[in-house]
Amino acid sequence: MKTFNLFIICFLSAFLSFAGVSNTEKEALVSLYNSTQGDQWNNTWDLNTSVDAWYGVVVKDNKVVELNLQFNNLQGSLPETVGNLIHLQRMNLGFNKLEGNLPSAIGNLSNLVSLELFMNKLEGNIPSEIGNLKNLKSLKLYSNAFTGDIPTTIGDLSNLKDLDLGSNFLTGKIPTQVQMLTQLETLSLIDNKLEGEIPSELGQLVLLEELILSSNALSGNIPEELYQLANLNTLMLSDNKLNEEPVSVINNNPSDLQMQLHGPSIIVTRN
Repeated sequence: MKTFNLFIICFLSAFLSFAGVSNTEKEALVSLYNSTQGDQWNNTWDLNTSVDAWYGVVVKDNKVVELNLQFNNLQGSLPETVGNLIHLQRMNLGFNKLEGNLPSAIGNLSNLVSLELFMNKLEGNIPSEIGNLKNLKSLKLYSNAFTGDIPTTIGDLSNLKDLDLGSNFLTGKIPTQVQMLTQLETLSLIDNKLEGEIPSELGQLVLLEELILSSNALSGNIPEELYQLANLNTLMLSDNKLNEEPVSVINNNPSDLQMQLHGPSIIVTRN
């Protein structure tokens, strides 16, 4: 009997170790493959092989934890079922030809640390559900065709270090909720259609190193609170409708930048 029990335990252990990812996750990947013309990818998948053998897919403990398909000729839209990849920690689909809306189901991926969808043709609003991604440290959606306001739920991403929404068609004001991103090091909203004043609340982002707001329709004065950001080494505000001559300071020592900005007059630095 002991021998039989030992056999059963060994059998179950072996079965579990080779069981592979769940059907739900596999179906989500297949749906992505089908909706983005997977047979035309630069590096395609053999759907008859194990998921962990598929290009750009990282499996750990039978869970899909990473999806890296940048520069892979994905064409089409992201399916809602992408939200079923709930164990994903990193997703990089940059430099492809994705179009259509970013599905609201993206908010289901609560384990994401990095979401990179830059250099595509995604459009429509950035879904408010993006604020559900509490573990996110890097959000890069630049060079797409997103429209509408920046969702106020962006302020819920308390672990975010890099936020890049540049080169889209975003409108409205910079939400003051950005002040909640206390870990932020880089904020780039360049080349959009944002208007209104630069929020003085940005001065609360004490870890900020890069602030890039050029090529919008921002107006009013440059908030004095920005002058106090001790870690800021890159500041780009040109091509707006500001009352003061805009500043462009790139890769400067933070103390030098503060000296250039401090006082009633603004010194323009062109690199």
